[in-house]
Amino acid sequence: MPAIPQIDPTSGAAPEIQPDLPITSANITPAFDPNEVTVVYILGGPGSGKGTQSANLVRDYGFKHLSAGDLLREEQNREGSQYGDLIKSYIKDGLIVPMEVTVKLLENSMRTALDSKDKQSRFLIDGFPRKMDQAVFFEQSVCPSKCTIFLDAPEDVMLERLLERGKTSGRSDDNEESIKKRFKTFIETSMPVVDMFRQEGKVVSVSALGSIGEIYTKLVEELAKRGISPTK
Repeated sequence: MPAIPQIDPTSGAAPEIQPDLPITSANITPAFDPNEVTVVYILGGPGSGKGTQSANLVRDYGFKHLSAGDLLREEQNREGSQYGDLIKSYIKDGLIVPMEVTVKLLENSMRTALDSKDKQSRFLIDGFPRKMDQAVFFEQSVCPSKCTIFLDAPEDVMLERLLERGKTSGRSDDNEESIKKRFKTFIETSMPVVDMFRQEGKVVSVSALGSIGEIYTKLVEELAKRGISPTK
């Protein structure tokens, strides 16, 4: 397994974090000021509608949509990437890519958007953080989030949606056995993240039952309560 590259923070690549170094505000300063940058996570079980509602939010709220999975896939195929071989190796072995790499890719994408002509400063991060350590590390090293959107749906409803999608999606994991494993993983690793943010009063929980339009209407209403308004 290739080692995580040691990186000079001024070079734009991921800092090396020692495993025994506690991630606290005492030793890490966020890269972005939450008064200038808005970060919203969107989480929910497989089939809860994250992709559909993310598209609506990007359209109406001016969010820059970021997907950790998409960034990892792009980076592993990018010519000259210092992370490409590492990412491929971890994925090949069925392992989770080190969070320092994933978080740095998100940070770099945010920086690019902020420096662009449009100077996008609202970010919707889809399906991340998936684990507690990712949440803590991102919050303290990149930017504290404004809130977490949690799309709440019963497993039987999500299972039905995914099995229907599997008829045409071509995705190998859209089968009942794989879907139930994904549910178990979400409950065990991602729900503690939602619970942590809920205790901090930072969760926008929306029932993911009903039509796409009905769910989005409820989501818009809840975001308004958090002071997040559409830009269009």
